[in-house]
Amino acid sequence: MIVVMKNSVKEGAGRRAVSFLADMMRGAAIGIAFIVPGFSGGSVAAILGIYERLVGSVADIFKHFLRSMRTLLPVGLGMILGAAALLYPIQWGVRNYPLPTVTLFVGLSIGGLPAIKGKAPGKPSKSNAAAFLIPCLAAAALAFLPVSRHADGFLYSLDFGGYLLLFLVGAVAACALVIPGISGSMLLLIFGYYAPLIGVITNLLRGIQPWISISILLVAGAGMLVGFFALSVLMRLFLRRYPRSTYFAILGFVTGSIVAVYAPFAKSALSMGAWGWVVTFLMLFLGVALSLGAFSIAKHRRFRKRK
Repeated sequence: MIVVMKNSVKEGAGRRAVSFLADMMRGAAIGIAFIVPGFSGGSVAAILGIYERLVGSVADIFKHFLRSMRTLLPVGLGMILGAAALLYPIQWGVRNYPLPTVTLFVGLSIGGLPAIKGKAPGKPSKSNAAAFLIPCLAAAALAFLPVSRHADGFLYSLDFGGYLLLFLVGAVAACALVIPGISGSMLLLIFGYYAPLIGVITNLLRGIQPWISISILLVAGAGMLVGFFALSVLMRLFLRRYPRSTYFAILGFVTGSIVAVYAPFAKSALSMGAWGWVVTFLMLFLGVALSLGAFSIAKHRRFRKRK
């Protein structure tokens, strides 16, 4: 009897460890998406099948703190580690090979569309079609908004009003984590904060002006947390009251965001050679295959659990 109980405890601990690592990997994918201009961490969460759980955990954090933290802690750690580990490689790829790099993430989005559509099966009604079309156009329209310009290093000379604005910008950028298809990095680009914030992170990793860099990132992070919580409560309300229309809206946001992803790199496409296009299409197929593969594995695991 004691041996059986010990084995059960070990199996339970093993399952919890595997679940923790799996959520960390999902969080890493969300964090990586956040640093790619035009791509959405919320899209990745929806594709990986943890969107509802993530939004619900944030919305219930004050009511069910420990239960929420069991979801948010591994995902949050994964986001930080994923963004920090691949910040340089992705920035290098976007700078030197922009189209193939972003196309890999577009492929991940396209491959994840069936997973999102599976949440709203059946023939769409007129209201569902509108719920798809309006967010699709809204996400695509982000690509055509004018981009603000700020001098390099301006974040190191902010006054109180500047920090307050940074907080508000962080709150708006939280859309990327909550609303699939809306890119936080794209919004930061539009506001003129993307490159400066990336510069602050880079300086912190290099040990340049560390305390000021930390204060800047804490203010921006606090804004993101507030925006993340407020939008999560709103999205959970929509998912509970209008689940089918909400998933059609998510599908629209993700589809429209593909235009927004490519918009900043239109000029580089004109100067790309034949091999560049070959690599770009390979990246597209690789992204689609990875996304469909992840969806198939998750679907198979859910099927085994039901059995």
